[in-house]
Amino acid sequence: MMAVRYDKIISTLDIGSSKVSALIAGVDEGGAIHVLGTGQRESKGVVRGCIADMQLAELSVRHAVEQAERIAGINIDRVWLAMSAGGLDSLLSPVEIDLGGDKVEQADIDDLLTAGRANIDTRGKVVLHVSPTLYALDGNAGVANPLGLYADRVGVEIHAVLADPAPVRNLDMTARASHLGVDAIVASPVAAGLACLSAEERELGVAMVEMGAAVTNVSVFIGGMLAGLVTLNQGGADITDEIASVFGIRRAEAERLKCFHGSAITSPRDHQESLDVGTPGDAAQAERPKITRAQLNSIISQRIDAIVADIGRALKEMGFSNPGKHHVVLTGGGAELKGLADHMQAALGRMVRVGRPTELPGLPDAHSGPAFSTMAGLALYANSNPSDLRLGLQGSDSVVKTANTGVIARILQAIRENL
Repeated sequence: MMAVRYDKIISTLDIGSSKVSALIAGVDEGGAIHVLGTGQRESKGVVRGCIADMQLAELSVRHAVEQAERIAGINIDRVWLAMSAGGLDSLLSPVEIDLGGDKVEQADIDDLLTAGRANIDTRGKVVLHVSPTLYALDGNAGVANPLGLYADRVGVEIHAVLADPAPVRNLDMTARASHLGVDAIVASPVAAGLACLSAEERELGVAMVEMGAAVTNVSVFIGGMLAGLVTLNQGGADITDEIASVFGIRRAEAERLKCFHGSAITSPRDHQESLDVGTPGDAAQAERPKITRAQLNSIISQRIDAIVADIGRALKEMGFSNPGKHHVVLTGGGAELKGLADHMQAALGRMVRVGRPTELPGLPDAHSGPAFSTMAGLALYANSNPSDLRLGLQGSDSVVKTANTGVIARILQAIRENL
C-alpha cells in the first residue's frame, strides 16, 4: 500500500489547567487533514489557564509532544498554540469610506482595512486576531467581496480578539523553552468554535460554553464570527474541590467520585445507592465512611447552579437574552459530567447540546470528546489559512486611540437586533 504524501504538517498544542494535549496532522494534496498522532499529559504549573511555573509547565508540554511524535513517527519544531485565559476580550470596529459612485478597487479595500485597523483601541492588550467581517455597500451588509462593484460608500467591521500581554508572553516562552517555535497563539473559543459548531450555526447565531477545569469561556457567534466573549474563572475542578471539602477527602478521590458516580441531575433512586468515601486500598478500608449518591449529586448540583447562573449573566451581558431564539453548545472537559447539558438546558431555558470535534479523520476515540475541542479546532484553524490584519497592532503605541464606548454599544445593539 502506497504511503500517503502530505504537503504540509500542522502541529497544535493546548496547555490547559488540568491537561496538556498535542496533535500532529498532515494535509494531503487535496487540502484534507489527517491526524497522525496525539499526546496528552497531566498539566502542572498552570493556574486558571495561565502559566504559574514555567519549568513544570515545560515538562508537561515536552511529555505530551513526545507522545504525539512517537505515534506520528515524526518530530516537530513548531506549533499552533491555544490560549484559554488571560483577559480574553472581543470587539468590533466599524469603518466606512466614500467612493462617490465609483467602482471598488483593491486600493479602496486596502484603505478601508487600514482605516479599520487603526480604529481599534487595544487598551494596552495584545491582539490575537484581527479580521474583516462581511462588507457593506451603501449600508447594505452581507457582501463577501466588494471588489469590482459600484457604490457611493463601502464599509466593513473589523473583528479583534485581545488578551493581556503577560499571560501571552508566558505561554509563548513556555512553548519556546520546550524548543517549539510558535506559528500563532489562537484564542481557545475561536478554535473550539471551528471544531464544534457548524458553519450554519456560526452564521445564524449560537452561544458556546467551553467549560475547562478552571476556566469557562462563554462566547457568542453570529454572522460567521466570534462576536462576544466573557471568561469565568471557574470550571470542573471547582466542583471537584467542593466535593473534597464537604466530605473531607483527597482531590483525586473527589474527582473519581464525580466522574464515575456523579451527575448534575438528581433522581429519587440516588437515595438508595451507597458510595464508599476515601481512597481504595487504605489500611482502614473497612471503616471507610459511606454516602449516598443523592448526597454527592446534591453537592454537584449546587456548585453547577452557581456556575450556570454566572453563564446566564454573561450571556445577558452580551445581549444573548432571548431564550427561545438560539441554542447553546456545551464543550470542554466539564461537558463530560453526566447530566450537565440537561441541567443547563433547564436552567437557561434554551436548547443545549454537547459539542465534540468533527471533520478530523484519524482522531482517536480517546481524544475525540469535548475535552479536546480546542486541540482539534487549532488544526482546522491552521488549515483554513486565516486572514491576519495584525500588522501595526502588536504594540499599543502604534494604534490610533479612539473612544471605545461607541464600539461596545454598537456590538451590543447588533447582537440584540440579531439575537
